[in-house]
Amino acid sequence: MLEIIQKAFIQNGLVTAFALVGLVILFSGQISRRLTMGRVHGSAIAIMIGLGLAYWGGTQTSGHKGLADMSLFGGIGLMGGAMLRDFAIVATAFEVQVTEARRAGLIGAVSLLLGTILPFIVGASIAWSFGYSDAVSMTTIGAGAVTYIVGPVTGAAIGASPDVMALSIATGLVKAIIVMVGTPIAARFLALKTPRSAMVFGGLAGTVSGVSAGLAATDRKLVPYGALVATFHTGLGCLMGPSVLYLATKAIMG
Repeated sequence: MLEIIQKAFIQNGLVTAFALVGLVILFSGQISRRLTMGRVHGSAIAIMIGLGLAYWGGTQTSGHKGLADMSLFGGIGLMGGAMLRDFAIVATAFEVQVTEARRAGLIGAVSLLLGTILPFIVGASIAWSFGYSDAVSMTTIGAGAVTYIVGPVTGAAIGASPDVMALSIATGLVKAIIVMVGTPIAARFLALKTPRSAMVFGGLAGTVSGVSAGLAATDRKLVPYGALVATFHTGLGCLMGPSVLYLATKAIMG
């Protein structure tokens, strides 16, 4: 009987993945209500559980895809892959009201620019403090601090080594996790109550996955507005990383 059930799960991997995620969200909601009295949103708890399961899956299989390396949960690789991720990001734009989006105006554009440059400076500075003093490595790791997609794209364009590009991805992931978990905690201090504030926050934070998950844990009505501005970071970062930011870093470092 167990073999039949296991075979059904493996052959319907995507359905199994949705079922597993649903159970995790249900369990996280219970923890949020019963243990934290709603102070820590279930989405933030679900993120931490997901990271724990990914680590456990990696240790069990010595692989690089977490639970997706286990045949029973192979569908998670598709569910969490680029196709459904990008579809979800694009879908958020359909909930945006144009009248609200226009209110961001100049401040939204400024936050987008600052959200690209400031993380780059922080990332490049950290790279320098750890001994990566050449312009290529500093630019690549700094670009990773913008988003984990911009890092390897920039590195590939300016000739960074695979190790440095891997570090840039790790830098972007750490940033995304911090934004995911920290947004519900800091929401009151940041006054994340209106679409305009969500767009400014999305511009400054930059990471689409982090902003979307963080705002979902705060107020899901704000997710489309934060994600709308944050989505532009990838394109803007990929344009500025190998050009303006690299040339500026090279000029400073010599």
